[in-house]
Amino acid sequence: MSKGHAGRHKTMPMTTRRTRWQEAGNSQNFGKRFAELVSAGEDIDGEARLADTLLPRGARVLDAGAGMGRVTAALLRCGHDVVAIEPDQALVRQARETYPGVPIQERDILDLGPDDGPFDLVVCVGNVMVYLAEGTERAALHAMRAVLGENGRILIGFHLQDRPPHAHAYTAAEFEADLEAVGLRVDLRAGTYQLHPANQAYGVWILSHAQRLSRR
Repeated sequence: MSKGHAGRHKTMPMTTRRTRWQEAGNSQNFGKRFAELVSAGEDIDGEARLADTLLPRGARVLDAGAGMGRVTAALLRCGHDVVAIEPDQALVRQARETYPGVPIQERDILDLGPDDGPFDLVVCVGNVMVYLAEGTERAALHAMRAVLGENGRILIGFHLQDRPPHAHAYTAAEFEADLEAVGLRVDLRAGTYQLHPANQAYGVWILSHAQRLSRR
């Protein structure tokens, strides 16, 4: 379980704009697929292993768009203080069934505010960025930036090619332009969560506050 910052998280209204995830209607298949992988003992912790390497022990982490809680559960096992948010009610329910006690809230990224932070790391993986509501990408990035600690970072990953049905065709150039617009900088870009070289198929980014560039 989380070490106890739940009182700092206010219940806020969820965004009413329909997301691409809702349009796709993927929650049942997504949850079933990962439940089967968990039951079969498959490795589903690649993103969490990378996240863990970015953190000191006992760090505070936000899993934004947590799905059925697999990244949150892995980071909890590593001893981190994790808060998970997920707007899909079915996935929140499955997270609680698959990982009893997981600290997950039925909540949208766009509802985050500065009072929810600070976090040492925000994790936003598994194509969350390309399933947001149309035109809300910068708002979501800004919300995640707002909850970062001074030296906090964001780990983001999504398909650039062969993306899932209904997902946004978000190019690396468009994404990085949005990062600059909201005051984030790219510390590292890779092609996998094992940090293989950047490619055109999949993007993994480690981000931080842009203003750190000017501190000389």
